[in-house]
Amino acid sequence: MEEQQRRALRRGRARLVAALRVESLWDPLEQRGLFTRPMLEELQSTGSRGEQARQLIIDLETRGKQAFPAFLSILRDTGQGDLAEMLIQECESWPVPPQLTDLRPMELELREDKQHKNVNPHERLSIPVQAESERPRMPSVSAWGSAVDKRSRDQDYEMKADPCGHCLIINNVSFSRDSGLSTREGSDIDCEKLERRFKALRFTILTRRDLKAQEMVLELLKLSQQDHSALDCCIVVILSHGCQTSHIQFPGGVYGTDGKPIPIEKIVNYFNGSNCPSLRGKPKLFFIQACGGEQRDQGFVVDCDSPEEEAPGGSLESDATPFWVSSDNIDEPDAIASLPTPSDILVSYSTFPGFVSWREKSSGSWYVETLDSVLEQYAHSEDLLSMLVRVAHAVSAKGRYKQIPGCFNFLRKKFFFTCR
Repeated sequence: MEEQQRRALRRGRARLVAALRVESLWDPLEQRGLFTRPMLEELQSTGSRGEQARQLIIDLETRGKQAFPAFLSILRDTGQGDLAEMLIQECESWPVPPQLTDLRPMELELREDKQHKNVNPHERLSIPVQAESERPRMPSVSAWGSAVDKRSRDQDYEMKADPCGHCLIINNVSFSRDSGLSTREGSDIDCEKLERRFKALRFTILTRRDLKAQEMVLELLKLSQQDHSALDCCIVVILSHGCQTSHIQFPGGVYGTDGKPIPIEKIVNYFNGSNCPSLRGKPKLFFIQACGGEQRDQGFVVDCDSPEEEAPGGSLESDATPFWVSSDNIDEPDAIASLPTPSDILVSYSTFPGFVSWREKSSGSWYVETLDSVLEQYAHSEDLLSMLVRVAHAVSAKGRYKQIPGCFNFLRKKFFFTCR
């Protein structure tokens, strides 16, 4: 199989695994001679539909030059032409390496030739080309590939499970009157975008709306106490009002609908190696759409949702509120506690700690809108940190640098949403 075709299969693997109807492929694959019946039976025994699809794509690379065009034809014949077109586009996006022209021995005239026209032909300088049998043997592509694959596995988190993990989304929209916090219009739009996006990335979605602080704690504890042994990752998304807190490792806090704050540090550490053993060594990702404080860039006038600042018809809102400590000890910050060193944890904030985060009533928050767009375009080809740099750049450019997303990264390896 040509290199462009291999690259196309690898770049399109995540979409193929998610959408491929493998049950309709077995007979055509045997009829076309790509796989024998015992090989197909072994493929069918690999596990779930997604695992079968993943192994099929991997094995296709070993089935010879005609495997790729034959596979495209089978996809079209089984009503999966959209996947065939996707692979063709991926294949065409990679330039064809230049072909070397045939090399032939050539004779170069010695300098004296110009003066001695009758020079003996044997005095001409001949540059031989090595016969193929005499050329040094280079390691085969498969030999190189195995070493590269092993190195890649050592440097990347494994993402082979299907589903690959749980994704809990806490979406706080309506707050109690006593809290003094405004309704977060547009947050449902954020929630729907992230539900679709992480579902497409093979996560099991659990959404909870309008939770008090203690209810948020219970949901987080329930998730952290589950058995994640068969999964590869865990994601927590919190959409709420936020505030600034003192901290050791992770800044900021988020509010329950009753107006009581929970430090991000407390949320993250429910999932650390001590409290959630089944996620040890596995990536734990937190996406926080909330303010980290009340600071704003000086000299930039914006509409806000506080009563004294809201402009008539304005749709731009902030998720900032002043930080205060509840008299109820349940939700007080625990920054003075001795916490285990975090590992395999990444916390992505919608704004830099201490600053406000902006949300449009009609289209949702800048951060989630941009995050969703970047994941859609690059989740199948780039690692998470590279994508978050894109998010930070786009959000800051959109707001003329009045909002810059932040990130606290304790990941030990590169994280890709797709199996590498």
